[in-house]
Amino acid sequence: MTNEMFNQFCQKFSGTSHVVQWGNADVWKVGGKVFAVGWLKEGNMAITFKTSDVNFDFLGQHPDYQPAPYFANRGMKWIQIVNSTADNDDDLSYYLSESYRLVSLKLTKAKQKELGLNQNLE
Repeated sequence: MTNEMFNQFCQKFSGTSHVVQWGNADVWKVGGKVFAVGWLKEGNMAITFKTSDVNFDFLGQHPDYQPAPYFANRGMKWIQIVNSTADNDDDLSYYLSESYRLVSLKLTKAKQKELGLNQNLE
């Protein structure tokens, strides 16, 4: 996944915002909470995202992924893909969508309603 593809994918979600911070990284948020971070690292895309406990354990064993520095060090279930290629774009799209979902579900009910998120889950 290229940087352009990453940003195009993340912007399609409702209630998102984008900022560039942390050393020129593209940071995507929903309701003010980070769900994805992407940047060029030595010519390759590095992308960090939130995962479920099961996916964190699974991806932590995969050679293209690692527990995300800074996030995972604090006990959070965040993964970083260190070898983003066209071969794993479909998987990465799934994990980014899941990250968005997981983060949006942690927003307050009032914030979710304000953003029109997760209203069909009740």
